[in-house]
Amino acid sequence: MTEPVILADVVRSGFAEGHHRGSVVVTNADGSVEWSAGVVDQPMFPRSSNKPMQALGMLRSGLDLDGELLALAGASHSGEGFHLDGVRRILAGVDLDESALRTPAAYPLDDTARDEWVRAGHGKERITMNCSGKHAAMIATCTANDWPFHDPEREESPDGVWGPNDYRSPGHPLQQAIRTAVEDSAGEKVSYVAVDGCGAPILAISLAGLARSFGLFASAAAGTLEARVADAFRAFPEYASGSTRDEAELMWAVPGLFCKAGAESVYAAGLADGRGIAVKIEDGTPRARAVVMAAVLRKLGVDNDVIEQQARFPLFGGGIEVGAVQPHAGVFA
Repeated sequence: MTEPVILADVVRSGFAEGHHRGSVVVTNADGSVEWSAGVVDQPMFPRSSNKPMQALGMLRSGLDLDGELLALAGASHSGEGFHLDGVRRILAGVDLDESALRTPAAYPLDDTARDEWVRAGHGKERITMNCSGKHAAMIATCTANDWPFHDPEREESPDGVWGPNDYRSPGHPLQQAIRTAVEDSAGEKVSYVAVDGCGAPILAISLAGLARSFGLFASAAAGTLEARVADAFRAFPEYASGSTRDEAELMWAVPGLFCKAGAESVYAAGLADGRGIAVKIEDGTPRARAVVMAAVLRKLGVDNDVIEQQARFPLFGGGIEVGAVQPHAGVFA
């Protein structure tokens, strides 16, 4: 196929008023493609679905984290209190504080956490940006290797081109180690490098490569670095996302499943048997992401009440539910 296909329908009062197009792929334990729809072999940005592979690159480079703090290192966190405390713990472990972060200032991602933060008199801050756990871990990795992580002469860059000593620079030893980890996990070379929303590099691979990565992590042998990352996510899914997020709910509900969503409606998951799943909704709308993932899991024979619930995104009219975003029957019959 040469273009995205309809993966989800927007149905209101029995009338299909719109559709979400995208691409989806399932890979086998050996990395081969088991099933796909849309475009799965062309470069795309995994966005924050890349974070487990970024964490792998940091572990390979000497990052000393496990458990909830390792999950936070690969998180797009909600900005809840325990997330912020965890970021501070990562930085304190290398005798630094949140002033070392170079994430953009932001409010907490979670609505309740944001409202509580604002009521407490706070504005946008670097630590509440959802990638602050990853950035704290990047800085900790640099410290472990005596690598520079700030470039005093170029503290900020309006064009996203950081100084060579900045940990966000694609040429920095940290980012080179991360690139190698991404390529090793995906089984293919990175085809393009850009600046992600948090300021760190984002690396283009195929949707199939992303699925392969997650299958590899989810089925990795105990004691490997890949297993350390996946086990951290599975043991502490609320740290890898948030206490009310659909990703955490899915990991709690499906033993052995390991997943991570990203911006522009990217979503990837790995199953304990080594199969990987990756989804990209073309219009970037988050509401279709979990719906399509749930439909893929059901297609693979993985089902429970949580998956059934996530397989439809309710639509309301007059305060009552009148429809849903639901899997497209032509793909998920």
